Parts: sequence; C-alpha cells; structure tokens
Amino acid sequence: MNRARPDVRLRVPTDEDAFAWHRIFADPEVMEFHGGKAAELSVYEELTARQRRHDAELGFCLWTLVDAEGEVLGFTGAQPWPREWGPKGEIEIGWRLGRAHWGKGYVTAATLTTLERVRAAGVSDVVAVVRQGNERSIAVTRRVGMELAEVFTHPATAEPAHCYRLAL
Repeated sequence: MNRARPDVRLRVPTDEDAFAWHRIFADPEVMEFHGGKAAELSVYEELTARQRRHDAELGFCLWTLVDAEGEVLGFTGAQPWPREWGPKGEIEIGWRLGRAHWGKGYVTAATLTTLERVRAAGVSDVVAVVRQGNERSIAVTRRVGMELAEVFTHPATAEPAHCYRLAL
C-alpha cells in the first residue's frame, strides 16, 4: 500500500530547538538505540550550534523536523561522520523522531528531502549507520534505496552496527 507522504519541513536548528530535542529524546523508547536516555541539555545546545555551522559551511546539517503545524518532531539530515570508528570521512544521514510520531511516514518523507538537499550540495554518496535490531531505521534505509554495505563493531556496546550506502 502506498500512502501519501506527510507534509514535513526541515529547518536549520535554532537555540530553542535544543530544548525541544532534549524533551523529545527524554523518552527511553526513542533512545533505545542511542544509549537509552537523553543526553544533558548542554549536549543538545552544542549539537544544534554545530549543525548551524555545518549548514553554513557545507550546505546541509541535521535539520529540525517540523510538521505542517510547526511542531518539532525530531531531526533528520546529514553531517560528516563524527566518530573515530566506522565510515570515517563519509557523509552520514540520520534521523531521530519523537515516539508519538512513529509509523506515520515522517522520517521517510524527511529523509527523501535530505537526499535531495545533500545531492544539490554536491555530495555524491551517503551512509547510514544503524545498530542491529533497529528494525524501524533499517526499514527507512530500504525505503530510500540504501543497501547494506558493511558491518562495524560498535565500540561502546561491542554489537554490530550496520552501514548502509546510497550513491546519489
């Protein structure tokens, strides 16, 4: 069944978005594959500031995802892979969405917009690193045409982290 994609907007994160992300990501279900709990507010303040720099310098970032009414739902976007392990030097796409909005097509719609924007910024291919067992995110990678390319061992958990790739 093909359903219409929801209306989503991606905007460069504001200072206020750090508070929204902190609140949304305080849900243990949302954070199941991201350490189990939200980071301190200061981490989101630094993250939103870094994303503003990425947007200014690269033309893309992890954008704040908002619905048609302007409600902050989470984030979706792209950034250089930020860790010392995994696909170093590559552009990673990613997403994180508030629990109340799961299963409604927001992430797929926003990820397709992300792919258009990073392609327009001159990026030739992207990766998405998804922890094993995160079936919702694995499904998104498939919906947008990504394929499993390699598996890394997550250093903090020693669990497999699947790296999906897509040529743009």
